[in-house]
Amino acid sequence: MAARSTRTSGTADPAAPPEASLGRFLAAYDAALARWPVPIEALTVRTPHGTTRVNACGPRDGRPLVLLHGGGATSTSWLANVGALASAGHRVLAVDLIGDPGRSILDGPPLNGVPGLLGWLDAVLDGLSVPEADLCGHSYGAWIALEYALHAPARIRRLALLDPTQCFAGLRPGYLLRVLPIFLPPRTAGRTRSYLDWETRGTGLDPAWREVYALGHAGFPATRPITGPRPARARLRALTAPTLVLLAEQSRPHDARRLADLARQALPTATVTVLPGLSHHNLLTARPAELNDHITEFLA
Repeated sequence: MAARSTRTSGTADPAAPPEASLGRFLAAYDAALARWPVPIEALTVRTPHGTTRVNACGPRDGRPLVLLHGGGATSTSWLANVGALASAGHRVLAVDLIGDPGRSILDGPPLNGVPGLLGWLDAVLDGLSVPEADLCGHSYGAWIALEYALHAPARIRRLALLDPTQCFAGLRPGYLLRVLPIFLPPRTAGRTRSYLDWETRGTGLDPAWREVYALGHAGFPATRPITGPRPARARLRALTAPTLVLLAEQSRPHDARRLADLARQALPTATVTVLPGLSHHNLLTARPAELNDHITEFLA
């Protein structure tokens, strides 16, 4: 089914949060989206599981670049990156993950595990009429991107993984203890802001996106993200797409230097770079020109 260009309200979800909380979140979402420096086409893609929001920009005849955000982050998290990516000639397709806070609406059958998640992304690309694309993901979105490149190698030209979680190593126990409270009731925006400030050491986090993330965690029903085991080395050896791995030196979820070593061992032909002074959550926005240069040069 072809994508429709429209602007969805997000209110059709029967499990939606109270109207006031939803309204505050959607206002923050739209405020962050308004910061995008390029014209946006809001696309709605119907899949068997519900509607998926894709914020598109860049030339319509450009090479497709699909962006997958981190858990709870929404497609607005790419606000500092889409301008450079579109200017490089890409048709940028920033997806709101279904089941996550955002404007995608899960109103059909549940995804039911990793196969369902990958099938949903198949349906999104089909709905966008994209047979082949470059794929870039951050955090949880990087794990989805890696799994998808293994699932559908013919559809992925190049793969970029930005501070990926659960791809080459697990999360630090100390990090898990610090992040867990934001998922426990009562889930509040203040608790999530405190977590973000801790993870970024109080520096370099875009305030508009910070509000989207905080209000999304507080205002939406708790959902369990679909995850699976880290890809085994044998599976990773089957990866055919040229791969870029960019790591944030001060990332709290993992030790970036150790993760870089593990990524190089798992993917000997990948380009693996540690970016100094950046954290997991401010990687996209703290020094966007540097990050964007790495991505555009790799995708050229």
